[in-house]
Amino acid sequence: METINKIGLALGGGAVLGAAHVGVIKAIEEANIEIVKITGTSIGAVVACLYSFGINCKEIQKIGSQLQWLDIAGLSLSKYALLSNKKFGELIVKHIGDRNIEESNIPLAFVATDVTNGEKVVLKEGNIAKAVMASTAIPGIFEPVEIGDKLLVDGGVVENVPINTLNQMGTDFSIGVDLNSNHKYQRPGNVLEVILNSFHFLMKQSSMLQTKEADLLITPNLSAYNRSDMSQVKNVMEAGYKAAKETLKNYNNNLPQ
Repeated sequence: METINKIGLALGGGAVLGAAHVGVIKAIEEANIEIVKITGTSIGAVVACLYSFGINCKEIQKIGSQLQWLDIAGLSLSKYALLSNKKFGELIVKHIGDRNIEESNIPLAFVATDVTNGEKVVLKEGNIAKAVMASTAIPGIFEPVEIGDKLLVDGGVVENVPINTLNQMGTDFSIGVDLNSNHKYQRPGNVLEVILNSFHFLMKQSSMLQTKEADLLITPNLSAYNRSDMSQVKNVMEAGYKAAKETLKNYNNNLPQ
């Protein structure tokens, strides 16, 4: 069997369901798999950012468990959206400092969307807090983020599980985490959930095609949880952990020991 030396991880979007990524990374570490490249879209960008700068799973879990929705969102005076996600940027600065993407311990890239022309924008350098804000700027909920001459929104519009972006960085084996493919949607309880559900319905078909590029795809079933309730974070993390453990166990002959 060919030796696999470069394993990359692509973390997809899913709002609060992104807590599952923390459990997935914990399972990957327990399997002694070294991640040498990492990409993230939307909430996946947040987790990828923290992990690539050396924040361990236990600490990321602590950060996520203590958050409330109002901690990461504030009312916006922008004509473009209901809320601002500047507090996402402040969260990043608080935990890793005012850093640039290229300073990360693990090579890192985020995906955002140019809302002017619909093109995918891969962010691999520059201010990391601003890049995370761009990748997580869900259209209609969070105001777009201006970087250079581009007005950027959530990368999920173009690549919700950034496997293609990961492969272009150079890996022998790609692991993708899709938070939406197994998700059964619940009746929305507020305007936020209406927008989030609609957004993910639009992405679902394209994500199914994009994730075929992954060598290994982890798809936790998070149907019991919604995308905006921060109180469920601990349980979502555990669901991600269990799904990853099961998937890795079934695939261990193809991964380095």
